[in-house]
Amino acid sequence: MSSAGGPVSSARAFAAPLWSAPFRPFYLLGSAYGVVVMLGWLALDAAGMVPPAGAASWNVWHGHELVFGFAGAIIAGILLTALPSWAGMKEIRGAGLAFLVAVWLAGRVAVWTSAWTPAWLVAAADCAAPLALAVLLTPRLLAVKQRLYLAALPPLYGLLAADVLFHLALGLGLPGEAGYGLRAGVYAIVLLYVLKGGFLTPVFTGNRLRERGRGEVGFSLPLEWAALLAALAFLYTGLAPVPREAAAGAAFAAALVHGLRLARWQGWKVLDDPLLWPMHLGYAFLVLALALRGLADLGLAAPDAWLHAFTVGSLGLMMMALMMRVSLRHTGRPLELPPLAPLALAAALAAALLRLAAAFAVPDLLAAAATAWAIAFLIYLWLFAAMLVSPSLPRRG
Repeated sequence: MSSAGGPVSSARAFAAPLWSAPFRPFYLLGSAYGVVVMLGWLALDAAGMVPPAGAASWNVWHGHELVFGFAGAIIAGILLTALPSWAGMKEIRGAGLAFLVAVWLAGRVAVWTSAWTPAWLVAAADCAAPLALAVLLTPRLLAVKQRLYLAALPPLYGLLAADVLFHLALGLGLPGEAGYGLRAGVYAIVLLYVLKGGFLTPVFTGNRLRERGRGEVGFSLPLEWAALLAALAFLYTGLAPVPREAAAGAAFAAALVHGLRLARWQGWKVLDDPLLWPMHLGYAFLVLALALRGLADLGLAAPDAWLHAFTVGSLGLMMMALMMRVSLRHTGRPLELPPLAPLALAAALAAALLRLAAAFAVPDLLAAAATAWAIAFLIYLWLFAAMLVSPSLPRRG
C-alpha cells in the first residue's frame, strides 16, 4: 500500500526540521543572501543598472542589505538560539519562526523591487523584520530572572531606529542622512557584538582550556564595565557632533580597553582549535576597527576603513565560527569541522584583508575581496546546508 500524502507528506518531512530551531532557516537563508548581495552588488554596479533603492547608490544599497539583510538574519539566528540556552527562555519554533522568516524575506523582496514599489511600503516591509524580532524578544527577556540578558534589547531597538532613519532619509531625498542611518545600524551591531561576542568567546575558550588542562579564563568585572562604557563612548562620538579630537580619544580608549579584554581570554592557547581562533581573531579585528576609526577621526586613515575592518573582518569571522559551532552542536554532531571548513574560514580572513587593502590603497582588490567573501559562505552552505534541513542526530552523553 502506498503511503498517504505522497509528495505532500515528503515536503512536510523536509520542512519540519527546518522550523525546529531558529538557527536553521536564518543561517541557511542569511548565508545565501550574503553571497547574493556581495556578488550581485558587483555585477549590477558594473552593468550600470539603476539601484533599486531609488536615489541611493549601489554602495549604499549594498551596505544596507549587508547590515539589515544579511547580518540581520544571522543575528536573529544567533540570538534566538543562544538566548533560550543561556537565559532559559522558551525557544521560538514552528509557525512563530516561519512568521519571522517570512517577514525578513518580505523585506528583502521589497528592497529588491523598490524601483516599482511605493517607498512607504518598502520601508514598512524592511523595518518589519527588526521590529518583529525586538517585539518578540522583549516580553520573553522581561520574564527572565537574570536581568543582564535585557542588555540585548537596546541594540536591537537601535538597529530598528537606524533602519527607520535610513528609509525616512531616502524618502526625503537626503542621501547623507541615509548614510548616517546606515552607520547607526553598524554602531548598534558593534554594541551587540561587544555584549554577545564578548561573552561567548571567553566562555567557550574557558571551557576548552579546562578540558585540555591549560588553565582558566577569568572575568574581571571592572574591565567588563570599562569595555561596555568604552563601547558606548565610541558609539556616541561616532554619531554625535563632537570635536574630532574627542572622537579619536574615545576610539583609541575603546581599542585599548577591548585589547586588554581580548588578551585576558588567552586566545594563543586555542590556536589549534579551528572553532575558537576565528572568534579571537574576529575580536582582534574589532580592536583594529576601533583604532582605525580613531586614526580616521584625525585624518590619518581612510574614513571607512574601520567599517570594513568590523563588518567584513570582525563580524564575518565571528559569525562564521558561531554558525559552524551551532550547526554542529545543535544538530547533535561533535564539534569537529568537516575537512573543507578551514578553507571557508581562510576565505573569510582573506576577504577582510583584501577589503582593508582596497580601502587604503588598492581599490582594484574590491572584486577579489567580494569573491573571497562569497567563497567563504558558499563553502559553509556546501558543508552545512544538509545539516540545517535534516533532523538532528541523537545527543551524545
